[in-house]
This record gives sequence, structure tokens and C-alpha cells, in this order.
Amino acid sequence: MSIDLSKIKSRLNTLQNAQSSKSVMWKPVQGKQVIRIVPYKFNLANPFFEGLFYYNLGSNRTILSPSTFGEADPVMDFANNLKRTGEKEDWRAAKRMEPKLRTYVPVIVRGEENEGVRFWGFGKTVYQELLAVIADPDYGDITDPQTGRDITLEYVSAEDAGKAYPETRVRIKPNQSLLDDNETKSASFLENQQKIEDIWTVPTFDEMKTLLENWLNPTDEVASDDTDSTPVQSKEVKPAGFELKQTAPVEQKATVETVSSNSVERASAVDQIGKDFDALFGE
Repeated sequence: MSIDLSKIKSRLNTLQNAQSSKSVMWKPVQGKQVIRIVPYKFNLANPFFEGLFYYNLGSNRTILSPSTFGEADPVMDFANNLKRTGEKEDWRAAKRMEPKLRTYVPVIVRGEENEGVRFWGFGKTVYQELLAVIADPDYGDITDPQTGRDITLEYVSAEDAGKAYPETRVRIKPNQSLLDDNETKSASFLENQQKIEDIWTVPTFDEMKTLLENWLNPTDEVASDDTDSTPVQSKEVKPAGFELKQTAPVEQKATVETVSSNSVERASAVDQIGKDFDALFGE
């Protein structure tokens, strides 16, 4: 039996993407740090990338939903159909199962300019704060290389914040400033950027369908990957009478039929995954 080169190449590409993403992703640490949002080379009209992500969907990695790019996603279809059952537990499970919005923006970190442009990811609350500032005519385009403004971030641990999760506080500097005093370095920040859409491999419809089916019918043994993760569930969560099927290939949609309202275990399992996701990102 010969080696399947396509699978070898696919795995190599996944590992290379993972290594690449670690080098260009940035997360604030405890305390204060100053950053500057940089105009995004691949979309000068909008530096923010909005991604819809699944956390721990029967796999030891974060998965970017195809719906981010307007493509069909059977997991999202499943969640939408689950809401339509009219059962409170089903609705709650569906909400937790839906992909989470995670926004990324290119930044340079003051004092770490030699690291180049990296991507900072945050949740809905921080995103709304940043958009509100940019929409305010008193601030305007805070990303402008000539007249923009730096941002002070204060990352507070859950213990210090008195909450169940960490907190990120945002304060826009009142004074305008240059992206960098050195024009050559400033130009380098604008030119040397990675395309964030290339960091994640977007699963196909069939791959997402397989992930969903495996998640609904988990086995005791789960393939391990060398990334940090929360253990996946090991309980049967598929309700009696459940059937997942795909409609016409042209539409690439999945429909869900359920004849059971006994969804407490499923809701509990999905709810825990949602809480793990929220705690991970401080939502």
C-alpha cells in the first residue's frame, strides 16, 4: 500500500499554518501595554477581520467556520434547526453550539516593534468599544500612520477583576502620533504583513459534516494534536430519532430532524464547551 501524498501534504500544511499563526498572533499579558492598530495591507478600507470560530468541536483545535466566508456550514445549520424544535434545552444548546465571533486586527506593540506586525484577537465588547471610538469624529481614523493614536490596554486577571474571567480595558491615547518616527520602519509595517485569512485552513462542507457527526457520536478515544485544549466530551449526545442529512448538492445545506425533546445531556455538554470558550478568551 503506497503513501497517500495528498494526506501527507495536508498534514504538513496544517502544521506549518499552526507554527506561522503562533508567530503572528499576539495576546496581552497581565498589566498595561501600548499598541497601535496598523492599516491592513489586504483591506485598506477595514483593518478588522471578523471570524466565526468553533471551540473544541470534537477536535483539539479551534475551527474557522466556512460561514465566515459565506459558505455553507452544516454545524450552523444543525444549530439553527435545533432552535426550531421549540424546546428550551435545545435552544440553549444551539446558542452554545453556534460559532463565536472573534475579531482580529493588525497591530504593533510599543517596545516590541522588532517583532513586526502581529494580530490581536478580541471579543464583542472590545470590538464595540473600538468601533465606537473610530465612529466618533473627535477621534476618527486611529489607524492612520500619520495622525492615528496609540491604545493603552490593561489586561486584568479574573481574580483581580472580581469576575469569572479576565478583563481587557481599552483607553485611546488623546494625542495623535506617527506610526513610527522612522519613515522606513513605518513603510515596512505597512508592507510586511501576513494575510490573516491564510492562517487557518477552512474545512470543506463534508469535513464539517464529519466533525459534526463525530461530535454527536463520540468515541472514547480522540485523536490527539499538539495544541492546548480542554478534553472533549465522551457522552452520547445524539437524541433518539435524530437524523442528519444533506439536501441537494447544489445548495450544500444540512437539514436536521429530531423527534425527541429529551436534550438535557446534550445541552449540558454544549453549555460546558461554551463556558470553556468564554473563559479561554475572557468573554
